[in-house]
Amino acid sequence: MSKTIETNFTLDNGMKVKSNVTGFSGVITARADHLHGCNRYFTVPPADKDGKLSEGYWMDEDELIVISDEVLPRSSNDRGGFPSSIK
Repeated sequence: MSKTIETNFTLDNGMKVKSNVTGFSGVITARADHLHGCNRYFTVPPADKDGKLSEGYWMDEDELIVISDEVLPRSSNDRGGFPSSIK
């Protein structure tokens, strides 16, 4: 039997956050809830002065401090990839 599970994320994709453990900061681009663990967020730092992107990291919800709760807008409602790319 399948049942809907509610998630209890306290942060949204697009928020700017900072780790209170490492000082790493960036924008949340993905969220994951684990069966027996805490919520985790994939955070990507801004591009450097040459436009090069650095790696992002998964971080626990409890270590993140919100820098800006203004959520960055999604550029498109198209989620991309298969099968939404098929017309």
